Amino acid sequence: MLEIIKAIIYGIVEGVTEWLPISSTGHLILVEQLIPFQGTSEGFFDMFDVVIQLGAILAVVVLFWGQIWPFALTKKERQGQTGIASYFKKDIWVLWFKILVSCVPAAVIGILFDDVFNALFYNPTCVALALIIFGVAFIVIENWNKSRMPKVTALSEITYQTALMIGVFQVIAAVFPGTSRSGATIVGALLIGISRTVAAEYTFFLAIPVMFGASLLKVVKFGFAFTSVELVLLAIGTVVSFVVSLFVLRFLMGYIKKHDFKVFGWYRIVLGAVVLLFFLIR
Repeated sequence: MLEIIKAIIYGIVEGVTEWLPISSTGHLILVEQLIPFQGTSEGFFDMFDVVIQLGAILAVVVLFWGQIWPFALTKKERQGQTGIASYFKKDIWVLWFKILVSCVPAAVIGILFDDVFNALFYNPTCVALALIIFGVAFIVIENWNKSRMPKVTALSEITYQTALMIGVFQVIAAVFPGTSRSGATIVGALLIGISRTVAAEYTFFLAIPVMFGASLLKVVKFGFAFTSVELVLLAIGTVVSFVVSLFVLRFLMGYIKKHDFKVFGWYRIVLGAVVLLFFLIR
């Protein structure tokens, strides 16, 4: 029962922090230091904290289905068109091709160096430093953006070149836990002139192939020899992260229409400082 409660806590942390630019992986690593699983296989948590992100992915799929499903299956969706081409939503297919372009840099780096980065940077000190550094970056960039008008105000205006640039920023999150995948891509998008709303939506959609690929990679490396307890913990963490993500995504899309991201920057700085102090004292 205690391990199930821990899985619920991890799921809540994942659901809240995956979409807010405050680093889900960083928070999960820190929570694991405080309430680690007991009686699970070696390497289970490294796989668990990635795979429960699938619940967060499903929340995006449910909430944004109309914007990401690329097939027109009803007469209304086909808008009177005929032929095979009428069953394909061209604008959504183009969006997915751009998203795949954004995935390339992090996919290459992750496949080649995932174990190296885990060994070097997956520790509380690196997490805390990444939280602080990117917290400062959010504040600086938002202050800089005050006098600038965004160049891109719709998803359709994102070019393949822009998509690749966002993908390069995502590499930072692939290397340094605590950076935040959403934080890195949003910061990058803001820097190159994309509006907050578009940056957030593109980040949500980009998470779908990225998280699915990362989860598959972790499961393959861990193996499929789960114990019954591990399967239960994984299922509970995933379901909880899905439910919590539904609420967090709705909140964030409403929040950024009226506010900037500086509050998350300050949160990251304070949390990073607390974590550094905690582990220094410990």
